[in-house]
Amino acid sequence: MTEEIRGVALTEVPTTSQRLFVRYLMAILIDLSVLNLFDEYWRHVTVDSFTISILAAVLLQVLLKATLALEHKVAGYFNARSGGMARFLRFFTAWLILFGSKFVMLGAIDFVFGDDVAFSGPVHGVLAFIIVVSAMLAAEETVVRFYRRLARNDT
Repeated sequence: MTEEIRGVALTEVPTTSQRLFVRYLMAILIDLSVLNLFDEYWRHVTVDSFTISILAAVLLQVLLKATLALEHKVAGYFNARSGGMARFLRFFTAWLILFGSKFVMLGAIDFVFGDDVAFSGPVHGVLAFIIVVSAMLAAEETVVRFYRRLARNDT
């Protein structure tokens, strides 16, 4: 199947696998950029090398996607039930998974990279780590919104 793009000859429409590849590649590159910017400009984040930061960005992206998948699965379980307790448990477990996962991620980073990746500062670096992950998610969301706006403006 082909599609015409202004200024470009015919091109193939990307497959679902190709779209997922580009999506995750962009997410990893965004995470890599955010991590390296924090390493360069904030004393509470230290990454020993660019290679380590690439591997850390990949690991963080895998862990972030696993966390979101788990949260959605648990949310689906509670959304299928009715009542106030189910609603409360849906929000409580979402918070617990999303917040608690940061400690799992930090532990995984420490286990895999040891002293090559370090977060320091208040609460033994947990606050710095949460700020970095939040910045990664915000940057990813900003790029996704910009991409979607381009699609709307391109018609």
